Amino acid sequence: MRNYLFLLLSLAFLLACEPAVGPAAEPESQADVPVVNDEPAKLEQPMPEKRPHEMTLHGHTRVDEFYWLRDDTRKDPEVLAYLEKENAFFDKVMEPWQGMQDAMFEEMTSRLDPDESSVPYLKNGYWYYSRYEPGNEYAIHARRKGSMDADEEILVDGNQRATGHEFYRLSGLEVSDDHRYVAIAEDTTGRRINEIRILDTQSGEFLPESINNASASLAWSADGQYLFYLNKDIETLLAYQLMRHKLGTGSSEDVLVYEETDNTFYTGAGRSRSGDYIMLFHQNTDTTEVQWLAADDPLGTFKPFLPRETGHEYAIDHANGRFFIRTNWQAQNFRVMTAGLENSADKSMWKEVIPHRDDAMVSSIQAFDNWLVVGERKDGLRKVRVMAHDGSTDRYLDGSEEASVMWPAFNATIDTNNIRYGFSSLVTPTQTWEINLETGESTLLKADRVLGGFSSDNYRSSRMSVTARDGTAVPVSLVWHKETELDGSAPALIYAYGSYGSSTDPWFRSSIISLLDRGFVYVIAHIRGGQEMGRAWYEDGRLMNKINTFTDFIDVTSGLQKKSVIDPARTYAMGGSAGGLLMGAVANMAPELYHGIVAAVPFVDVVTTMLDESIPLTTGEFNEWGNPKNKDAYEYMLSYSPYDQVSAQDYPNLMVTTGLHDSQVQYFEPAKWVARLRDRRTDNNTLIMHVNMDAGHGGASGRYRRYEETAQQFAFLAGLAGLEN
Repeated sequence: MRNYLFLLLSLAFLLACEPAVGPAAEPESQADVPVVNDEPAKLEQPMPEKRPHEMTLHGHTRVDEFYWLRDDTRKDPEVLAYLEKENAFFDKVMEPWQGMQDAMFEEMTSRLDPDESSVPYLKNGYWYYSRYEPGNEYAIHARRKGSMDADEEILVDGNQRATGHEFYRLSGLEVSDDHRYVAIAEDTTGRRINEIRILDTQSGEFLPESINNASASLAWSADGQYLFYLNKDIETLLAYQLMRHKLGTGSSEDVLVYEETDNTFYTGAGRSRSGDYIMLFHQNTDTTEVQWLAADDPLGTFKPFLPRETGHEYAIDHANGRFFIRTNWQAQNFRVMTAGLENSADKSMWKEVIPHRDDAMVSSIQAFDNWLVVGERKDGLRKVRVMAHDGSTDRYLDGSEEASVMWPAFNATIDTNNIRYGFSSLVTPTQTWEINLETGESTLLKADRVLGGFSSDNYRSSRMSVTARDGTAVPVSLVWHKETELDGSAPALIYAYGSYGSSTDPWFRSSIISLLDRGFVYVIAHIRGGQEMGRAWYEDGRLMNKINTFTDFIDVTSGLQKKSVIDPARTYAMGGSAGGLLMGAVANMAPELYHGIVAAVPFVDVVTTMLDESIPLTTGEFNEWGNPKNKDAYEYMLSYSPYDQVSAQDYPNLMVTTGLHDSQVQYFEPAKWVARLRDRRTDNNTLIMHVNMDAGHGGASGRYRRYEETAQQFAFLAGLAGLEN
């Protein structure tokens, strides 16, 4: 999805604002506004030629003067030359802030634990984990037999595999049940098109067979002789064909097992946590279907657990001979039920375990032989609930901070009483805990180390609400340095996403410290379009309710400014992907509220993209945005589409980022948007775009390199705010 694909986040006081409709109070004088780098006004800004392209639908004609910037081959010399000019202009404008950028990059990377490693997990006699070596960009994936004191066996060294590639991502790693073979999916372009290779751990060599143009979904049969994977459509990049590969044969001999013919669905595959089944998942915005195949019957036929029903979303987990079902059948916030395969297709035979509740939403389930672990959203926060199958236990695990997040962590086996869960907050680095559900004893397995002199005691966090224009209370999370006063004098960065039901939780993010230490307040606006407040929160921010997402963000900004929590003259906004759409919309609707905006890989050409089914991911998102082939959807989407709504007005200072190989939001959307802004705006504010010529939607790969882009963005904001390094 354009979101996320298949990242990201103690109440000190409570704020209840009046409805925020108008602009924030103006600064007392222009002297209150920071001096912005005036170089852009003196430099020649890149400006591509206008070549009008008419598009007519529903009796309405749109003219796209920069349509020609779309080059699906990404080889057109004229287009590439223009993008390189944008990068050169970006570098020139950023020169005065280079020192700030370098300092921030050094700070961010110095906070990283050079010996970072994952929490090892035990599976059938082996301890599996990943680790970094000091200075290396990519993880080493390894295991030890019997105990963590045994000799280390390196399976995949990402640093070696990345050699010779500007971009590298290990997107999937699956081990066969006998622990001999390891299948991996590698992306070397950033477009999430993977090559699958198979390692023979006995010889230490990769088998000669190679599978191309695949997704990262992998599943072994129980005997380790067959690997199931998904082919991608070469144009839309949708995974749509489930293939069965026999070990030791060429990919040309692979067998097509299932083909998804409905291109509005995304498809994935994997093993059940019990290991008993290979699962095939189909999902669009509001409908899901799961198919199953016994893992010990790889030549068998996949069967639906419950055939897809429009509007019905469900997910299943399996333990101790039972399937547990998270379902929204007659339950907007989802409930949990159980069933056996013999009656799985008959919902009337399902048995309820957790009923529907208006004040809590079931987000996830993990089934164990004796327990059910539930991820819930309650009071706008993620919590973990544990239940014994015999009814003896039903409780929430304790969290020590109000503006925090808890979640069921990765649990590799189901025949255990020891359950892992995670905890984090805006001021607390991620912790991994293990609790014995019989004794109630909790053990801290790992607390992420943040170096560079970081101490949680130096920071404060808060959770509050701001009243939107329609009376809805919008939750807001804030974090700031203890020496920063919330008296209207501090610069603020407001972040949000607000799409796909993806909630922006108050996770710890070490890079933010570079802003907090310079006096910034970091704000997360939990706007409609996510699911922070339950499923209705999502429904109120999609399709024909999408504008609520934008007005919520604007009203949070205005509310914080009016109550003198943040500085109206130094208020900044940031969002990426669908959050970049949010940035484009608020820049059009309320530019006076923001001194600067960062729009990362922004989805800004909504109507044109959603009319083109050849563009990756378009068809799978009609239920998120609407299908503009329908007149009412066309007109509504057109009313907020950032590219279509660019007008002759003043805009904030803007930094826009994209990746040439982005498969989620194609590079030409932000490129066209920047060009149209340059053509129509009435201001001389900074407007720059950076195109990563070697990466896709997620930006640069590598543990350290990815912070280069973050440091760029934060230096831009700090420079605009008038801060010295």
